[in-house]
Amino acid sequence: MSLKEENAAPLERASVPELDAILGKQFKVLDDGFVRAVDYMGSDLSIVQAARVSYGDGTKKGTDDKHLIRYLMRHRHTTPFEMCEIKFHVRVPMDIWRQWVRHRTANINEYSTRYSIAIDSARSTDADEWRAQSSTNRQGSGAALDATLGAELTAQEKALHEKCREVYQHRLDAGVAREQARKDLPLATYTEAYWKCDLHNLFHFLSLRMEAAAQYEIREYACTIGNEIIAKWVPIAWGAFTDYRLESQNLSRVETALLGLIARGEAGTAMKLAVENGLMPKGQPGRELREFEEKLTAFGLASPWTK
Repeated sequence: MSLKEENAAPLERASVPELDAILGKQFKVLDDGFVRAVDYMGSDLSIVQAARVSYGDGTKKGTDDKHLIRYLMRHRHTTPFEMCEIKFHVRVPMDIWRQWVRHRTANINEYSTRYSIAIDSARSTDADEWRAQSSTNRQGSGAALDATLGAELTAQEKALHEKCREVYQHRLDAGVAREQARKDLPLATYTEAYWKCDLHNLFHFLSLRMEAAAQYEIREYACTIGNEIIAKWVPIAWGAFTDYRLESQNLSRVETALLGLIARGEAGTAMKLAVENGLMPKGQPGRELREFEEKLTAFGLASPWTK
């Protein structure tokens, strides 16, 4: 069929039975959160159609759909992925939502505590969930805290949440405006929102929020979105994203050179190159070099500068 004939044919809305089967289903996240898909536009085929429209007639004689999508992902041709969109309904603690909305390439409508009474639920932390501040990452966390201390912190958290809710309710009962009464609610309070995003920007969100360095709580949401929903919606694109973004290794120019030296057993030259490029301040591996060591581990290679 020529492009002219295709343009004249009736169009059917893209439908993905695997996603249709779970539309509206709530996937539980954390203690009282959830995420669910409520609507979508497009499929793997929509990505292919968008990529091929640039070439006109006869494009279907070329590479098959799977190989084309993988080529687009591999070479960062992102526009075709923007042809797919999905809308979620999420319930998430406000502190995690603040991280979430830093991804500005989405359409958002959030539950308003100016119009409505705040959701009577706050994220609680089990005694074994409290984490110490990371010694190497200023914005990250490290090992779990002692269970005894954790139990004490959990009890304090429970008392604080109850007191904050009590004060909030007292203000409402006294006639204080909702927009003012809410100001001392804890950031652990749950909020809800509709969040609509195209697939390209959703993949960017997931690449950042599913990685190990992301905060545990938002990573739980991202992993649920990716594994439970996106994998069913666009399985070919999801496979390409997993291979080329989520589980791949990116190397800088210097890292590529270091990798070659280490693989050839030229540890001394690798050490010299690391020093010359400022990767060993005060004679010790800096953060960039420590991150490179993690990549070396993935390649099955030992670091020449860590005893």
